[in-house]
Amino acid sequence: MTTVSAPPRASGKREGIGEFFLRAPAAGPALALVLAMVVFSLSTSRFLELDNLSLMVDQALVVGTLALGQTLIILTAGIDLSNASAMVLASLLMAKLFAGGTPGILALVIGIAVPLGLGLVIGSLVTRVKLPPFIVTLGFFTMLTAGDKLVAGGQAVPVAPGGPLTWLGTQRYLFGGIPVTYGMTVALLMYLVVWYALTRTAWGKHVYAVGDSAEAARLSGIKVGRTLVSVYAVAGVIFGVAAWQALGRIPNADPNAFQLGNLQSITAVVLGGTSLFGGRGSVLGTMMGALIVTVLQSGLSQLGVDSLYQDLATGALVIAAVAVDRIARRQR
Repeated sequence: MTTVSAPPRASGKREGIGEFFLRAPAAGPALALVLAMVVFSLSTSRFLELDNLSLMVDQALVVGTLALGQTLIILTAGIDLSNASAMVLASLLMAKLFAGGTPGILALVIGIAVPLGLGLVIGSLVTRVKLPPFIVTLGFFTMLTAGDKLVAGGQAVPVAPGGPLTWLGTQRYLFGGIPVTYGMTVALLMYLVVWYALTRTAWGKHVYAVGDSAEAARLSGIKVGRTLVSVYAVAGVIFGVAAWQALGRIPNADPNAFQLGNLQSITAVVLGGTSLFGGRGSVLGTMMGALIVTVLQSGLSQLGVDSLYQDLATGALVIAAVAVDRIARRQR
């Protein structure tokens, strides 16, 4: 694969701040997260309490997992507007199958297999039919949103606690006082696995290369179509796990839940420094982006700020993040 190296710096010249953030896109979101936590810890009385910190991580769990799969797709210069709808469909199928007598493990496997199959179909339409990812996933978003309500029959499906479908909601206390759920542990493991795959394997190099320039990747011998289909398939599995996490948090599959999950996942990815134009970003940045949104909402809520102003602040951050990315690409 042909790579383009950065122009050499003059000997003895120190690396500038802008150049550092270009080389390490996750550094900016990490700094923003630290600054936000410092501001809210000084402004509120209970922001840094262990229970509140654990609650914020738990609130960011499902969207953070959706954002992990979204990151893979956006790195290839694509986008998935149907991820939250696919996740809700998976949770409904798990709940209905389990309520109908299907063993919990089998219901879980089927639920995860459904978004995997959807990912394969979307990836095939993007690669074989050459349809834009935005149009394909917009169509699937519309169909799945209607399908969720049809499957649920217009009402939520409760899940009996204690089974495998709610296992990720089990809480334990780390070091005797830090509340942690199994869902948090699974999310961290997924982030580590995807980070390793992107940074330490040939597949990860191919993902970045396709996002940077699909034509250049093809000319260098990379099977672009196969890489794209694999990305949508892996993302589908991640969306299925997000459905499992959602049932662990709230044992009730609701067809109206996470209606803005697709936009929230994109917000987390963008705030995390991943370029919407593909080829640049990291899962570490996405994790920071998901936490930034949750920290902002929690801190502003504790300050008594109306939720509408919270949405305004989040939207302004997204626009600023995209503007910074645009400037960074021009400098490159």
